[in-house]
Amino acid sequence: MYNHEAIHHRQMLEMLIIPFLCWYGCEYILGRIKGLNHHSAYRNISFEREAYANEKEPNYLAKRKWLSFTRFLQ
Repeated sequence: MYNHEAIHHRQMLEMLIIPFLCWYGCEYILGRIKGLNHHSAYRNISFEREAYANEKEPNYLAKRKWLSFTRFLQ
């Protein structure tokens, strides 16, 4: 859980807080428009996909590249 939230913290630092929150919200809304339920729309947000995919990797933040969440965009 800590690593998951630490990944989000790094994402916020990269994008600054307000743009991060706007992007996060837009991805969620687009998921809902596509017909996904709440849980699926949430899990398909690129920030969440990166965090869930790497939360069990203790050294992920040390090797993470700038704007790595973009690899998880759909």
